[in-house]
Amino acid sequence: MGDLFRSEEMVLCQLFVQSEAAYVSMYELGEAGIAQFRDLNPHVNDFQRRYVSEVRRCSEMERKLRWVAGELPEPPPPPKISPSNLSPREINILEERIDYIESEIQEITRNARNLKSDYLSLLELKILIEKTQTFFQDQSAHRKISASVQIYNNEGVLGHLGFIAGVVATHRVPSFEKMLWRISHGNIFFKQAHIEKPLKDPVTGHELQKTVFVVFFHGEQIKLRVKKVCNGFQATLYPCPATYKDQQDMLAGVETRIKDLEILQNMFSMDIVKKCLIAECWVPRRDLYILQKALDYGLIKASGSPIPSILHYVPTKEIPPTFNRTNKFTRGFQNLIDSYGIASYREVNPALYTIITFPFLFAVMFGDVGHGLLMTLFASIVVLFEKKLAKKKTDNEIWNIFFGGRYIILLMGIFSIYTGLIYNDIFSKSLNIFGSRWRNVYDNETLLNNKMLELDPAEAYSQTPYPFGLDPVWEFAANNIIFLNSFKMKLSIIFGVIHMAFGVTMSVVNFNFFRRTELIYLQYIPQILFLLLLFWYLCILMFMKWTMYSAISTDPAYGTSCAPSVLIIFINMMLLKETESKPPCRALMYDGQDALQKTFLVIAYICVPIMLFGKPVYQMMAAKKRKQYRQGVESGEVDEHDDEHDGGMGEVLITQAIHTIEYVLGTVSHTASYLRLWALSLAHAQLSAVLWQRVLRIGLSGGSPVNSIALFVIFAIWAFFTLAILVLMEGLSAFLHTLRLHWVEFMSKFYEGHGYAFAPFSFSAILENDDEDPPAQTNGAPPE
Repeated sequence: MGDLFRSEEMVLCQLFVQSEAAYVSMYELGEAGIAQFRDLNPHVNDFQRRYVSEVRRCSEMERKLRWVAGELPEPPPPPKISPSNLSPREINILEERIDYIESEIQEITRNARNLKSDYLSLLELKILIEKTQTFFQDQSAHRKISASVQIYNNEGVLGHLGFIAGVVATHRVPSFEKMLWRISHGNIFFKQAHIEKPLKDPVTGHELQKTVFVVFFHGEQIKLRVKKVCNGFQATLYPCPATYKDQQDMLAGVETRIKDLEILQNMFSMDIVKKCLIAECWVPRRDLYILQKALDYGLIKASGSPIPSILHYVPTKEIPPTFNRTNKFTRGFQNLIDSYGIASYREVNPALYTIITFPFLFAVMFGDVGHGLLMTLFASIVVLFEKKLAKKKTDNEIWNIFFGGRYIILLMGIFSIYTGLIYNDIFSKSLNIFGSRWRNVYDNETLLNNKMLELDPAEAYSQTPYPFGLDPVWEFAANNIIFLNSFKMKLSIIFGVIHMAFGVTMSVVNFNFFRRTELIYLQYIPQILFLLLLFWYLCILMFMKWTMYSAISTDPAYGTSCAPSVLIIFINMMLLKETESKPPCRALMYDGQDALQKTFLVIAYICVPIMLFGKPVYQMMAAKKRKQYRQGVESGEVDEHDDEHDGGMGEVLITQAIHTIEYVLGTVSHTASYLRLWALSLAHAQLSAVLWQRVLRIGLSGGSPVNSIALFVIFAIWAFFTLAILVLMEGLSAFLHTLRLHWVEFMSKFYEGHGYAFAPFSFSAILENDDEDPPAQTNGAPPE
């Protein structure tokens, strides 16, 4: 967990690598994923860089492998993990092998396509012959035509009457026939027959609907026109004998060739310049030994060059990238913080504390033992089978979000069970584990004759608190909502003030680390005093009211009926008004309260100008002090610096005024914002109660066999709405509200989020994002 406290310390390194060792060294760094390279040639076009040809070779080999995988009838087996990287010679051999396999598969694909095309042509010719036999023989008029047709030069001729036969797409037949009619002025005879069984395209494999046709015509001019129309409509023409005997002979030959092609296709198979490179990269300090090891290993596996690779630390004022080392448990929480903004370099990382505060505040709004158990059960199953589920890649974004946040959901479920026990709420019912601390003071007759009775705490309460959580008797109380409203509302304010005070205090850690200790006095102390003297004092009044006033108090002034309104006291304190008292009740809780409250208010008001002017005045005094030690500066230059200093001070004043106004107003609005903990908790409990009373209670009310059968249906409806509304929708709502409380109310007190993420050169990251464009640093170490 210490790795999450703040981002890793980064070091800017300069590498001097021999050309012979560069390949192996970069491979080792890519496997390790610890170095983010800087581009030393920002003005050089990507296509003019030294290793662009090698990158293109690898991209081309990857493209060929993807094409080969797509041509295979079954997906290839997963690749075996190579124990070591490939040498340049092995890459050349691999490239030749891939080229050979590609050319072989291309040749096989062309041959297979040609075979399918021949098969389709023969199949069309066979169907054409079978259909044209009916054209010539079925009707008496056609018998006369068939009897007097003769063959000259493989074309059908009837005296001066000829015919052309072929196959055309079915959807083109109406237009095709109409066009033939127009170009011949009606001097043709057109006959067609639809092919019932769809054919398959040899290239795409799509189904084809086609129709056989025969066109009878007279004269060479019409014949040429008919052929042009056939070509325009992409009709396939076939030679067709005119006599029945010749048709039968051709049909037998076509069927023999078709059988040969089918046998052949069933047996188809396939037989599968510079000598030194300079690079700069950001590396976590604790991983420098891995970088040095990669350079040494590259030198050993290279040609045995006596010149070692050099690792040099480069001092720089450039802001390094931010890198927070995470694991599968903490990665989800870190993603929540990074979604708001990448942490500035080395500032405090809120993710460490979010691991506890996020599921806890969620559970305050979602507190229910039953709903928490459902959430915990789902997350536990995903966590137990995470390795198996991680191997199943899917594009379902909703599932990917649930899987990535499985540990967040697990903690939210566990914390919801805890707060559900505090609320004593399980599917809107209470658990009587320890027995109620309230006792019945009425006899049975009184209980039967009255629908509602009041219990006096002085008589009915045992004066011993319920051991854990709320007493189960409150479920049956008529003032249940009033009691829970008061309890949860005050609890929300207390949690909110503690959460905000913790956020303000975290800024001290940043001030100490970055050696800005003056801001502890000029910013932190005024801010924390303003928050505590006003709103933590409000929380103290709540605790005092809970402990000082009781229904069994012997002093009437401290009885329940005399308990003052904390809200009224706080409002009068802010408005400098006196609270009126009604004897025997006291207006205030303790002696000297009014004077103490005015003192707190004055100190809080004094903190505002300190927050507003403290930082700018200090910076102005520090700048003047630095000028006194400046030597050798001409008067003209001093005047120029004075102008710049005045302009800078103006920006600082404006910026500080914005921050002060934002903090003062935000303290009020953010405190009120935590009331969402109370509102959503109450809404969740009431929705659960309504679902129980209006749905499941109906099935449990009767004892007849019909009601027993209906209970199955009613339970299914109740379970569906419980999962869909109370767990999913209410859970998502509570999650978003919790996220807002952390981003706005908590992190705004100390978190800047102006950094940029560490993006190391990593093969695993490239493989995970293979569908996206690779980052610029994946081209290897850019030569200088």
